[in-house]
Amino acid sequence: MNEVADIEALARSRLRSMRITLGYSLDELAERTNLSPSTISRVETGKRTLSLDVLVPLANALQLSLGALFEVPADDDVVIRPVAHSSGTWTTWPLSRPDGRTVAVKIRLEPSQESPGRRVHPGHDWFLVLEGCVRLWLGDRRIDVATGEAAEFATMVPHAITALDGPAELIMVFDRAGQRAHVHQ
Repeated sequence: MNEVADIEALARSRLRSMRITLGYSLDELAERTNLSPSTISRVETGKRTLSLDVLVPLANALQLSLGALFEVPADDDVVIRPVAHSSGTWTTWPLSRPDGRTVAVKIRLEPSQESPGRRVHPGHDWFLVLEGCVRLWLGDRRIDVATGEAAEFATMVPHAITALDGPAELIMVFDRAGQRAHVHQ
């Protein structure tokens, strides 16, 4: 097999795998893309040429970038080497690849005397406190979350997270809507 055929096979495999992972039948994906189920099946099995008029709606419906479809994995693609980014009292280290459906981040929070600005955005957040204690400001509630405890909440409720009594470290996982609100504060 030549290199182009290998990359096409990889893209077809990724399309099918994402469809199955997201739980879409051919009919359901067809409704989301305005393509026929048979067209999608032929793309997945290699019986139809890969073209932009098919790839763009499929990638959009499966929440994939075209780059992610055709990216050839490097030999070192398993290990993520996070680089710290600091902003105010937050330091973050990305722990996942940017094209994933969810994002994982390690966060170090320093205590602050300022009242936290609460945000609202579509999505869902989850975090685990690795060290220290944080306060989750969720609507009118103040919820203290200690080392080893986790919190999960819908992000349409105004929310913020602050460190209590010293620095705190946590792992946070959120969907792409949450990524826009939290990682790029």
